[in-house]
Amino acid sequence: MLLAIDVGNTNIVLGVMEGERILYKGRLHTNIKATTDEYAIKLHSFLQLHGVKDIDSAIISSVVPPLIRTLKKAVKLVTDQNALVVGPGVKTGLSIKIDDPSQLGADMVVGAVAAKEKYPCPIIIFDLGTATTGSVINKNGEFIGAIITSGVKTSLGALASGTALLPQIEISAPKKVIGTNSIDSMRSGAVIGTAAMVDGLIDRFEEEIGEKATVVITGGLGNRIAKNCRHEIILNQNLLLDGLKIIYDKNK
Repeated sequence: MLLAIDVGNTNIVLGVMEGERILYKGRLHTNIKATTDEYAIKLHSFLQLHGVKDIDSAIISSVVPPLIRTLKKAVKLVTDQNALVVGPGVKTGLSIKIDDPSQLGADMVVGAVAAKEKYPCPIIIFDLGTATTGSVINKNGEFIGAIITSGVKTSLGALASGTALLPQIEISAPKKVIGTNSIDSMRSGAVIGTAAMVDGLIDRFEEEIGEKATVVITGGLGNRIAKNCRHEIILNQNLLLDGLKIIYDKNK
């Protein structure tokens, strides 16, 4: 079985995979100060919780570079496997047509690899996490560029901390777009506003590439945003785990 680990700025997604199936999935809080032993204990607990004993391979993608070495050592300690790390020199099968391919985050690479394998091109991928990213793959399967903006929780956190009267809120869509109190107004701005941004970006991306595209949404808040969009959208919460499996297979 393959242990796939996707390290984000807020959460670490763990997946135990066998063939094309995700058998078990979990999340850990990303803590840049945690030690190898602390992560090893968490990994061991996750595997033990699901009765997993026969991990024979592992792969890591990370947008938090200081944690790569820590997690790689933790994986070795728990499973005795040397984890493959997504980065320079790793085969992905993705042609990256941007100014400096080395600037492209591992999460965006992994998501694009999975989307290209699973869906017809051209493809637009939105990943809704700590940051909101929108990636574009053209009809030839080439990664041609992206947008990056602040994520929903990040924006709300800045709003609450930078104002005297606005509170931290739960992220959910209100019943009406036009809020009649502070909390509903913030919810509308966060959820409906982000959905409207996604809809608008889809229109502009398609105008720029000159054709309709398959649109995929992933990330922790993907479900709440996708159902408030007006375009036809595929929701895939496991896109990055699928991409990690594909990349691991290419490098076996």
